[in-house]
Amino acid sequence: MGPSGMRAGTGDPAVPPSNYQGPPEAWIIAIGNELLIGRIVDTNSAWLARRLTFLGFRVRRIVKVPDEISDIVEELRRAIERASVVITTGGLGPTYDDKTLEAVAKATGRELELNDEALRMVAEFYSKKNLPLTPEREKMAKLPRGSKPLPNPVGAAPGVLLELGKDKIIVSLPGVPSEMKAIFDSHVAPRLEALAPPRALWECSLIIEGIPESTLAPIIEEIARRNPTAYIKSHPKGHEVMGPVIDLRVLASAPDESEAKIIAESIIERFYNEVIKLGGKISQRTCGKPS
Repeated sequence: MGPSGMRAGTGDPAVPPSNYQGPPEAWIIAIGNELLIGRIVDTNSAWLARRLTFLGFRVRRIVKVPDEISDIVEELRRAIERASVVITTGGLGPTYDDKTLEAVAKATGRELELNDEALRMVAEFYSKKNLPLTPEREKMAKLPRGSKPLPNPVGAAPGVLLELGKDKIIVSLPGVPSEMKAIFDSHVAPRLEALAPPRALWECSLIIEGIPESTLAPIIEEIARRNPTAYIKSHPKGHEVMGPVIDLRVLASAPDESEAKIIAESIIERFYNEVIKLGGKISQRTCGKPS
């Protein structure tokens, strides 16, 4: 249990108490006009947020920006100032509107340069398809100075890793989900494990019937304030008054699994007791490792 004086809002990790030393911060920047006009749903950010959380990071921002250099640079600079890890998705391809690496170079005060290793990766991809290395394809091998290309086993554009010190990195990944996931799991996750302290997660949930969410709200706030390391969130499923059903989730993080389990299960037990006092019904209770 955390000190009762800590401010934790509703328990959301995005609003930690000011004196809480939590896990390192990560930002996700999804790039592409197609995301902002609703033509494509951004599933990449949700996948990355979950993977980063499981690796021990606190995802503080998920930002969507258009294919405009000034917008991308603005968000990159904000992210670099605050986060240990900045991950971009999209904008690594051969077309005129693929501007991510140009923006990374500008945001970090570097030049774009043709990277020999990246050029080899791109050339090999197209040679297997008996296609020439055109200027548009060569563009995918122009990286911010000091970057490391990350092999793409699925597509043409390499991922890009840029270290800004021993504990701050920018990772640029393709927007195609299969390519993004393959590069992240093979080459990014192992690097991130060195930046975040080992963390274990344990999740508990209650399906609560017969109590409006507004009635439960002050109890959630109080319990969250006393447990700043846990994520506590209610999801209303029924009508607030005529048939309230609440899916209450508790996600605890700790250096080892036994500690995370104790935290999550003690919190959910407290909620269970409060719900019974209020005359509510628990139709389901679960605990275990989040999947």
